[in-house]
Amino acid sequence: MSIELLADADPCRKDLWHDDAAGARRAMTQWWAGKGLAVAIIAPKEVRSAEFPHPGPPPDLQTQWLDPVWRAKSQLHNIANTYWGGAALPQFNSLIGPGSLGLFLGGIGRLAPDTIWYEGNIDDPETSPPLAIKYDGDWWTRHVAILREAKRHAKGRYIVPFPDLIENIDTLAQLRDPQTLLMDLIERPEWVSEKVSEINAAFFAAYDELLEQCDLLDEWGGTSYCFSLWGKGKTVKVQCDFSCMISPSMYRQFVVPALTEQCAWLDNSMYHLDGEQAIPQLDNILAIEPLKAVEWTPAAGRPGGGSPIWYDLYRRIKQGGKSVQAIGVGISEVEPLIDAVGPEGLMIITYASSEADARALLERLPPIGG
Repeated sequence: MSIELLADADPCRKDLWHDDAAGARRAMTQWWAGKGLAVAIIAPKEVRSAEFPHPGPPPDLQTQWLDPVWRAKSQLHNIANTYWGGAALPQFNSLIGPGSLGLFLGGIGRLAPDTIWYEGNIDDPETSPPLAIKYDGDWWTRHVAILREAKRHAKGRYIVPFPDLIENIDTLAQLRDPQTLLMDLIERPEWVSEKVSEINAAFFAAYDELLEQCDLLDEWGGTSYCFSLWGKGKTVKVQCDFSCMISPSMYRQFVVPALTEQCAWLDNSMYHLDGEQAIPQLDNILAIEPLKAVEWTPAAGRPGGGSPIWYDLYRRIKQGGKSVQAIGVGISEVEPLIDAVGPEGLMIITYASSEADARALLERLPPIGG
């Protein structure tokens, strides 16, 4: 499905639950181009809304993850009571765990309080059929129902992003089992490349189907994704966490071709670089020409994204021609990070303890989207 890029709205118009949503969209557009600063500031709203009461705790995991009505009521309450400042556009949390594409391809999901655990469905590579989306499957149907309910309640208040699809070898590891897949790379490399190609085709099909079935293209010609991403056209976070277990040469062989094809198909793509064990792949990642940005997630127990120990990493990404996103940045770390790395092509996600603190930081920063 092709996307028509629409002109941005009148900058004076008040839209979404945001003081300057048009400015936020301009900031994101400039950031994707490597030319601007985008600081997303999120905080509890000072004046609580009574219009959208919380539905109460879910009675079970099925309700928590898969009930469209409970999800919509819960999200309306959360979004209405959150201050969205700077480049932080109000987003509905549409996730049903990380890696929905694998579920669409027949993977088994096990619900847990904080995530969804996956079990593979490829036991014998010699007899496994080509990977294809099961549009009549339970997981596809549930995703569509949640996204449609989210859109039904949006009414200009928030944007509805895609679920976190995930792609390439990460999805194959989800369907096969990571340890077994490591052996497959040696024993049946042609089969791995074939499956990764099938996963790419499934990703494109899933994206276009969700885009159309769930009306995920907004009135400004944009789409959104997790990590507070918004951009005109097709916008996605891409990744390969499996890269921590393979060499750079294997990454070039099995991952780079699929990621390059994917990023060329998209209008805006940001790579999720997760943990220091993934950094040896950074040169390969920066060499993917159509990729526009790289996000850095420090491992658990390591300093957050605003720590000075990551400044050189951010500089390296920018010097490689990509915009950079820093997450887990403390509100007191925002301005030192901007000063050290430079504002051009830098996006920061930060959380303030109060709306007053968020607004105070916003006042000290350059005008949003200016």
